Amino acid sequence: MSEEILKALTQLFAIITKQDGGVTEKERNFVIGFFQQELDQDSIKEYLELYDKFAGYGEEEGAGEESEEDEKKKKRKLTSVRDSVRTLAICKKINKTLTQKQKVVVLIKLLELVSSDNNFTPQRMEIIDTVSTVFNIIKHEFKLIESFVIKQSAADLKEFEEILAVSDQTSVEQTLHVHADIKGEILFMSVDSVDMYFVKYTGKEEINLNGFIMKPFHVYLFSHGSTIKTPKGAALYYSDLIRQFLSDGEVVKLSFNAENIDFQFPNGELGLRNVNVFEGPGQLVGIMGASGAGKTTLLNVLAGIEKPTRGKILINGYDLNADHDELQGIIGYVAQDDLLIEELTVYQNLYYNAKLCFAGTSEDEIHKRVMETLESLGLDQRKDLRVGSVLDKTISGGQRKRLNIALELIREPAVMFVDEPTSGLSSRDSENVIDLLKELTLKGKLIFVVIHQPSSDIYKMFDKMVIMDTGGYQIFYGHPVEAVTYFKKTTNQVDAERGVCPTCGNVNPEQIFNIVEAKVVDEYGQLTSKRKVNPVQWREFFKDNFQLSRVEDEKEAPHSTLSIPNRIKQSYIFTVRDTLSKISNKQYLLINLLEAPLLALLLAFIIKYKSAPGGEEYVFRFNENLPAFLLMSIVVALFMGLTVSAEEIIRDRKILKRESFLNLSWNSYLQSKLLILFTLSAIQTLTYVIIGVLVLEIKGMTLSMWAVLFSTSCFANVLGLNVSSAFRSAVTVYILIPLLLIPQMILSGLLFSFDKLNDFVSTKGQVPIVADLMTSRWAYEAMTVDMFKNNGYQEYFYDIEAVEKMADYKSSFKTKKIREKLRLIENQIDSKEEEDIEAVDEAILIIKNAIENDTLRANLKDVDLDEFLKKENINKETIKKIDTYVDAMRDHYLEEFNEAVKKKETLQYYLENNEAYDFDLNQAKDEYFNESLSDLVRNVTVADRVIEYKGKLIQQIDPIFHKPVEPDNPLNYRTHFFAPQKYFAGMYIDTFYFNIIVIWFMSLLLYLTLYFELFGKLISFFGGLSLKKKSK
Repeated sequence: MSEEILKALTQLFAIITKQDGGVTEKERNFVIGFFQQELDQDSIKEYLELYDKFAGYGEEEGAGEESEEDEKKKKRKLTSVRDSVRTLAICKKINKTLTQKQKVVVLIKLLELVSSDNNFTPQRMEIIDTVSTVFNIIKHEFKLIESFVIKQSAADLKEFEEILAVSDQTSVEQTLHVHADIKGEILFMSVDSVDMYFVKYTGKEEINLNGFIMKPFHVYLFSHGSTIKTPKGAALYYSDLIRQFLSDGEVVKLSFNAENIDFQFPNGELGLRNVNVFEGPGQLVGIMGASGAGKTTLLNVLAGIEKPTRGKILINGYDLNADHDELQGIIGYVAQDDLLIEELTVYQNLYYNAKLCFAGTSEDEIHKRVMETLESLGLDQRKDLRVGSVLDKTISGGQRKRLNIALELIREPAVMFVDEPTSGLSSRDSENVIDLLKELTLKGKLIFVVIHQPSSDIYKMFDKMVIMDTGGYQIFYGHPVEAVTYFKKTTNQVDAERGVCPTCGNVNPEQIFNIVEAKVVDEYGQLTSKRKVNPVQWREFFKDNFQLSRVEDEKEAPHSTLSIPNRIKQSYIFTVRDTLSKISNKQYLLINLLEAPLLALLLAFIIKYKSAPGGEEYVFRFNENLPAFLLMSIVVALFMGLTVSAEEIIRDRKILKRESFLNLSWNSYLQSKLLILFTLSAIQTLTYVIIGVLVLEIKGMTLSMWAVLFSTSCFANVLGLNVSSAFRSAVTVYILIPLLLIPQMILSGLLFSFDKLNDFVSTKGQVPIVADLMTSRWAYEAMTVDMFKNNGYQEYFYDIEAVEKMADYKSSFKTKKIREKLRLIENQIDSKEEEDIEAVDEAILIIKNAIENDTLRANLKDVDLDEFLKKENINKETIKKIDTYVDAMRDHYLEEFNEAVKKKETLQYYLENNEAYDFDLNQAKDEYFNESLSDLVRNVTVADRVIEYKGKLIQQIDPIFHKPVEPDNPLNYRTHFFAPQKYFAGMYIDTFYFNIIVIWFMSLLLYLTLYFELFGKLISFFGGLSLKKKSK
C-alpha cells in the first residue's frame, strides 16, 4: 500500500479504537500485527507512534486518577462530530485512490480490529458503517462481510449463500459444504461484486495457507492459486473450492409449461389447437411436421414472439407474455432468416454480439469464446470475410446459417428456440450443429428445435419430439424412437414393436410421415387425395394414448450465462459496431460524404450571377437569390438528415428482434444511432456551409449558418428514425419523405407570408401555431435574423437603427393611425347606427391599447385609461387630451429619430476615419450586407405599414427592429416573424439562440416519441381499426 493509504488507515484505526474508553491492548496488538504484515521493521515504529498519537494511547497515565463517575461518562461518550467529520474526510480522500477490491480489504481489517477485543459498541460500528457507505459497499455485502468477520461458525452464517464450510461434519442446513478431516471449520466467503474470496479458520489445529499458519478467527484473502493443507496432509485447492460456489449457479432450476395453447391468425384461421408442452432443464426437444402443420408458429408462440389466443406459457411460474422483466434475457432465438450485419466480417458479427452478452469478460476471453464457436461450426477459416448480402455473397448460404446459429450459441441462454438450424447444411455440418445444441442441454439448457428431414443420428439425439399435423394439431409428444413404434402400432403395422433397425441401429424418421399422411387407394390401385387418418383423428388417438402432466413450477427465475453491459457500455458497443458497418460500406460512405458539398456547389453556382449595378461583376450585397438560398439550405439539411436516417431501424429490424431476447437497452441502441447520425450530419452540414459561403462569398457567417443547419439536420435524423421505427418498408419511408418536406417549405415563412394564409391557421402579428410546428420556420428565422443583425456591417449600426426605425414608425404611422381613429370617434360618437357603434367601440379599444403599449405617456401619465376611455366619458375635452398626447408622441419620436440619425452618421464618420478600424463603409456593405435579405426581414414591400387586428395596431414594417412587448403569460413565446428577440420565462433571449433551443427541444420531444415508439403504435392502432371495419 502507498504511504498515503497507510497513514489514512492508521488514522481510521485510531478513530475507531479511541471510542468508548480508548484503546485496549488487544486492539493495539492487532494494529501492530497489521503493521508487521505491511511494513518493514524501520517503518513499524514510525507508524505505531503515529497511531498512538492519533488514538491518544498512554495520555491518560499522566493525567491522574479519574473518578469512577468520570470513567463511566467517558465510556458512555458518543462518537464526536469531529471524529465523524474526520472519518468522512479520510475516506473521501482515499476513496478515489483505492480500487474496489482494496476497499473491501480495508473494511475487513477495520471489522477485524473491532473483533480483536469483541468491543462491538454502537459508536465503533457507526464509524465502520460510515466507511462502508463512502466506499459504496453494497448493503448486502456489508452485512455478509460483517457477519463473516464477527460470527464464529457456519451455523451462524446459514442465511448467506456466499458461504462455504469445510469440516468433518455435514450439516443439512448448510447450502455449500465440503468434507475434510479437521477439527473446527474452515469458512470461505465469496464477495461477488469484486470477485474475491476470503477464508478463516475457527479451530485450534495448524492449518497451512500458502505456507503460513492460519491464526484462528483471522480473515485471509483466498486468491488465485491458493492452497490449504490440513494436519493430516489433505490439500484443498483454490479451483476445487471455488467450483463449489460456481456449481451452485450451474444447477439450472427450470420449468417450462405450455398448456392448452391455441393460436389464431389475423384472418381467423387457427394455427395451433390445444397444444401442450411440459419440460424441465437439460432437454433437446424437436418439433416436426409436414408443411403447414404449424411448426414455426408453435416455435414462435413458445418463444414469446407471438401471443397465444388461448392458454399460458409459464417459465419457472412466470408468464412468458406478461412477466417480461423476469424472463427477458434468458431466451435465445435463431430464426430461419439471416440476422447478420452484412457489412461486417464473420468474426466481427460474432465478436460484437459476444461483447453485448458478456460484460466484464476480458478481450482475450471474448476472443477465445468467439474462435471456439467459429471452430466448432467450421467458420474459423472464413472469419475475416465480409458476410455480404444475399445477392452479393462472400460466404456460402450454409456458412451464413451457421453464423446465425453461432450468434445464439455463444451465450448459451437458458431456453433456446432454433428454427430449422440444419437447413442448407451438409449432413456432417448438421450433425455438428445438433451435437452443439445437445452439449448445451448437458449444462441444463432447454432447447426447442424445428427440424426438417433429420438423419437417423440427428433424430436420435433429441430427448423429446413434438410432432404436428396439418392444421396445427399435436399428434405426438414423447421419446423420438417411441414415435415410430407408436404410429406403427396405431395403424396395426408389422414389426410395430421395432422402432430401431436391429442390424444397424438406425431410425427412419420419414417413416413416421409416410404413416401419418398415408393416402387411401382407390379400386384402380391409385392414391387418392383422401388420407387414411385425418389430423383430427390422429389428435384423438394422441389424447387417448398419452396422459401429459405438468412439470412442477420452479420458484425462481431461471439461470442465465448472460451478463449484460451497463447502458453506457452498450451504447459504446452499438456505436463501434454500426460505425464499422458504415465505414466498410464504401458506396454508402461515398454518397453521404459527397452529397452535401455537391449540392452546395450546384446550388451556389447556379444562383451566383453578376449582381452589381450594370452587371459587370458579382457583389454579395446585390445578390437577390440569397433568401432563397438560405431556405434551400434548410431544405437540403432536412433532406440529408431524413435520407440518412429513414432506413436505419428498418435495416436493423431483424437484428433487433434477435437482440430483444438479450434485454438490451433500447435507449442505448437509439443513443448510438443518434451519435453516429449526428456526427455524419455535422460533417455533411459543415462541408455544405463551407462550399456555399466560399462560392457566394458570404463572410463571417460560417459558424452561425452551420449551427442552424446542423441543428436542423439533427432534428431530421430523429424524425427519420421515428419514421423508420413506425414503418416496415423502405419504399413506404421514401414515399413519405416528400410529404414531410413540402409542409416545411410551405410554412418556412419565405414562400408564403404568414399574414396571408388561410384565416383558419393565420394569426395577424404572430407566427401561426401550425408554422411553429415546422423546424424550417425556426431555422429560417434564426439564420436570416442573425445574418442581418450580426454581419460585419450591420453589427455596428443595428442598435442605433432599431431606435431610428421604431421612432420613424411611431412618429409617422402609429400617430397617424391613432388620429384616424380619434376622428372616427369624434364624428360617429353620437351615431345610433349599429355599424357606427361597433366602429367607435373598436376605435376606442385600438387607441387604449396603442397608448398602453407605448412607454411614452406624456399628458396622460396620471390618467386611468380604463376610466378615461369609457365610451360614456368621451367628450370634446377627452378628444383634445388625446390629440395633445398624439402631438407629444409625434414630437418625441421625431426627436428620437433625428438623434438616432445623427448618432449613426457620427459613428459612420468615426469608423471611416479611425485608423484602428480600417473601415470602408461602402466596401463593408458590399461584402457583408445583402439588400434582398434586408428587404425581407424589414418587410419593406408591404403595402400597409400598420394594420388593425382584434383591437390592436399591428406593426408590419421593420419587424427585425420591433422588440416584442412583454406578454401577460411569461411562457407565451409567440411573436411576429423576424423578431430580433423572444420574450420567455421573464427574460429576452436573442432570436438566434432561442430558435436553436426550440429546434433541439423539438428533437427531444421526437426522441421521446421514438423511445416509446408512439408513431408505430398509432399506425398499428389505426391499422387495426381499418381491419376491423373490413372484417365487418
